[in-house]
Formats: sequence, C-alpha cells, structure tokens
Amino acid sequence: MKLPVTDTSYQKKRFTREELIRHMNSFSLDLKISVGIWYFAPGGGRFHEGYTQPKTIPERIEMAADMAKYGVKAIEAHYPNEVNEENYYLYQQLEKETGIVLQSCYPAIFYPKEYEFGSLSNPVKKYRDKAIKTLVDCLKFAADKKLHHAGIWPGIDGYTYSLGTIYYEMWDSFEAAVAQAMDEVPGVIVAIEPKPYEPAPNNIYRTTADGLIACKDIEARLKNKINRDILSKGIPLMGMQPEIGHIRMGFEDTPYAIARCTREGRLFNTHWNSQPLGNYDQDLNTGVVEWQQAEAMLYLLKMTGYKEYFGIDINPERMPSVKAIEINSRALKIMNERIDSMPHEQIIESYYDPENHRGDIETIFLDTLKR
Repeated sequence: MKLPVTDTSYQKKRFTREELIRHMNSFSLDLKISVGIWYFAPGGGRFHEGYTQPKTIPERIEMAADMAKYGVKAIEAHYPNEVNEENYYLYQQLEKETGIVLQSCYPAIFYPKEYEFGSLSNPVKKYRDKAIKTLVDCLKFAADKKLHHAGIWPGIDGYTYSLGTIYYEMWDSFEAAVAQAMDEVPGVIVAIEPKPYEPAPNNIYRTTADGLIACKDIEARLKNKINRDILSKGIPLMGMQPEIGHIRMGFEDTPYAIARCTREGRLFNTHWNSQPLGNYDQDLNTGVVEWQQAEAMLYLLKMTGYKEYFGIDINPERMPSVKAIEINSRALKIMNERIDSMPHEQIIESYYDPENHRGDIETIFLDTLKR
C-alpha cells in the first residue's frame, strides 16, 4: 500500500537575487491555522488551581467548531488521551460540519508518573517499552487516518544533574526507540519539538540545532525498506515542530532557528505564541511580547515558500480560549498583510548591497509602523 507522505523538501530551494525578488512579489503565505485541543480548558499550575472548569473532549470539540470563523483549519491532539480510535468520530464530525481537520497527533508520554525519569530515554526498560508502544500506536493512528504528521515533545526526557549523566546512553535510547517505532509503522513523518527545560530540568534536546542533529541520527538508524526508499528520494522523515516560546527560552533568534530547519527541508509544523527572552515557558498570545520576532519569522517563511500549518500553542489561563484564538488569528493576519506590503526588492537589495543601503531596513520598519 502506498502511504501518503508530506514532502517538505521544497523548503531547501535556493533562489538567486532576481528569483527571490520575483518570489516575494508573487508568493503569499496561506495561513492554515491549527489549534491544540489541550489548552481549551487550561488546568492548574504548580502554584495555583485551575481558573476554568474542566472540559470533556466532546465539549472541547464544540469549542473548536466556534473557532472556524477565525480561520482555524485544523486541530492537534495527544494520543490516546485526547484522540483515539473510540472518539475519532467526534473529529470526523467536526470536519464534516466546519471543515476543521485533525492535522496531527502526539504520543502522551510526558505526564504519567511512570515517566518520572523519562519516556523514550528512560533507563528502566519496562517504562521505556511502554512509551515505545504508545508511540507505535500513535504512528499507526496517524498512518490510518492519513494525518499531516505525528510529533514528539520530549518534555520529560532529559536529566537533572550534569554530574553522572550518561549522555550517549540517553541519546541512543531515545533515538533507537523512535527509529524502532518508525520502522514498525513506515511512511509517517515525525516532528520533534525541542525545549531547553520544563518539565525536565534539562531537556534531552535543548535547542533547534540539537533537534536537527537528532533528526539526522534517527534517520540514519531507519532500516525499513519503505522508509529507506522515501529517504533516497530526498524526502525527510524526521523534522521539526519549533515553538516560538521554546526558541526564546533558549536565547535563540527565532527566524534564524526557523531558517536552520527550512534549509534542510525539515520544517514540518510551526507553533506560535510569544515569550520573554529566557524566563519560564509562558505560552502568551502571539505578538503580545516581541512582535518583531514573530513578524521576522513570518517573513522568513514567506522567503522559503512555507506551505504547512501555523499552529497556535498558547495557555489562555485568564481569558476564554475562543477569544484567545480570535486574538492570535488576528495577529497573524495583520502580520501577514504587513509583510506582503513591504518593499521586498529594497529589502533584498539592502542585504546584497549593504554599503549603499545604510539605514534602509530601519526606515522600512518605521514606515510599516505607520500603517
């Protein structure tokens, strides 16, 4: 059976100066907005109770339906606690009524107490095997439902103390586990979402570069003929799902980090929010903090011809989730209109000929603020 594979290798294309100018003047991003069902009713944190009432999955699906009017095209969920074989009909009904599709699923291998010392990298085999089984089942679900991708947030994988951590073993265990699952369910692309810390004091893949290295190391372990054939065509099977908040927690420049992913054709999905540089993971609404970082990221995506999704990943503790999605959707649309209206030829020429375009980028930025 031929499995559909999302091909992001187009992102690797290099443009000449003239080609890039034509591309920027003719290409506009399609804001296919997706939402994560997990934050529709945020729970309590470490220091306070939840401010909203818990919601069942059917109630959350109803909330998602209300978001269609704000341009939401897809929904993301964790397997098997938020989406599974038994409740999938609810997502089918959502698509039939609103056009919102189930975009992706992620194995729920970070919250259960069994993963106190990690999931796919857990040194205790019985817990690692349980995590692998959940990942395999998640990939089977993604393949069966023909989802855009599956993803892994290794939030609980990592270490507490630098002294005594056997890093080679930690990385080998995680990467071998992912490769094992992917070979058991071939033809599914899988995205990693790096993060410097939380909930593990030090996450296993702290930065964008760490995630990209992991992608290559995992692909090198794949043995299934279907997977090897896909890789031989230049189509990545392992990719990235970077989040603005996680990037800024790690003191990385957002568009730079994203360009690292697109350069290798590995940007499978994007997660949007805002975050003060460093600090704990806040998941604020897009653009509320560091608007320029988000807008520069959007401009970079326009330059690379990005065609995948724009996932809003927030924690709206103090406002209704539907209202938060309205705000985030509006912010992305405003940014997209702004970058489309920019003088692209002048911006590109300023890069190639900086001596004769001193101050032009700053002037362009100031001019756009007046609109």
